[in-house]
Amino acid sequence: MTQTSHRKMRLLSFPLGAGSHIAGWRHPAARDVRVDDPDYYRHLAQTAERGLFDAMFLADSQGFRSMQGRHAFSRTDVLRLDALTILSAAAAWTTHLGLIGTVSTSYNEPYGAARRLASLDILSRGRAGWNVVTSTSENEAHNFGRDMHFEHDERYARAAEFLEVCKGLWDSFDDDAVVCDQESGRYFDPDKAHGLAHKGKHFSVAGPLTTPRSPQGYPVIVQAGSSEAGLTLAAATAEVVFTTSPELATARRLYRDIKDRVAAAGRNPDHCLVMPALHPIVADTEAQAKAILAELNELVHPDVAISALQQSLGGVDLSGYDLNGPLPAVPETNRNRTVRARTLEIAERENLTILQLARRICVAKSSLPLAGDPDQVADVMQEWFETGAADGFAVSGPVMPWMLDSFVDKVVPVLQARGLFRTAYEGTTLRENLGLPRPSSRHEGRPELHVEPEIWLTA
Repeated sequence: MTQTSHRKMRLLSFPLGAGSHIAGWRHPAARDVRVDDPDYYRHLAQTAERGLFDAMFLADSQGFRSMQGRHAFSRTDVLRLDALTILSAAAAWTTHLGLIGTVSTSYNEPYGAARRLASLDILSRGRAGWNVVTSTSENEAHNFGRDMHFEHDERYARAAEFLEVCKGLWDSFDDDAVVCDQESGRYFDPDKAHGLAHKGKHFSVAGPLTTPRSPQGYPVIVQAGSSEAGLTLAAATAEVVFTTSPELATARRLYRDIKDRVAAAGRNPDHCLVMPALHPIVADTEAQAKAILAELNELVHPDVAISALQQSLGGVDLSGYDLNGPLPAVPETNRNRTVRARTLEIAERENLTILQLARRICVAKSSLPLAGDPDQVADVMQEWFETGAADGFAVSGPVMPWMLDSFVDKVVPVLQARGLFRTAYEGTTLRENLGLPRPSSRHEGRPELHVEPEIWLTA
């Protein structure tokens, strides 16, 4: 295939624990995959930057997921370090790579989240991004003093207000507020500092932040919800939308829907990038890649596969059903509705038994699985990119760090030779590399919005 557009593909490195395939860590080629080893994350970050990826994108959760069977604890994706802490270290290991971390709007407060994200953007010189999630785990609710998780619509309403508060806090200081004038003795200009005085349904926040305005103004906003409420939030706020699509037609429909919603919200659709998840197994030949996939699947114990499937279906209990029979009717739960819908779509389209579906989910969750030689992988990516299904991809290696290394060494050069992907970073900030505009402060040219910081009013 040849390049037919001047548009460039975007790439995120999306490492999931010790590999996106549940048995990836058990493969003989997996090495140094301890999620409690800093050198593992250093290797991932530096490899992604060597491959000129736009960013490393870390998923996160503050609770255990529901698991059944003693073999369920052979999964590595239940163990996580704090995403923003990892990315703060990665800021020192890299110079261009964007740093996107997950922070839940359900189990954080806006002031603390805004402050940590602004600090990451400052310390990385403008490379921070925020994956906005509303959480799906009941255990997360139990860890934060709640008997049950917020209802779906409530958590998205909370998320919308949370984002609005964070943006107000990021505008606490104008770009030139910090003057550091030793002669006059003035460190910052008080006329360029702004309180917030927000009082809403979910939050009451005085402001201002204690951090100056960061290099990007706001960290890049990433969002992954594909429910009606999630898509509405994405259309209004997201600059990158992370999606899961098991096949091309689904991806095209979702891509067009997101772009149309962004336009209807009064935003430029080009300023909202749609990036499906991709789980590539790359080898020198297709036969070798297929053999690796078969070997991985053999390493998955049925208990582990069923645990993963139950999680994808929203925590339903499949015990008591014939694993070699069809999937029963699955009730809707208060958890991730998008993944549930994608999983049911796979089961119906591929006519899979419960166990077959469970093993299929172990390969690539509810996303696109792909095993082939470098040209075959690049062909699929190019087709999705050029036919209105993706602006780029979140690449998640089934076996880490081997599959990230293989993708960088084997697939990236093919994409570059076709003119699809950069040969050097275009800018110094994540926004510049993604081709996204820098937001201006809401206070610029609008003195009527100035609110004196509370501390000065009461001093």
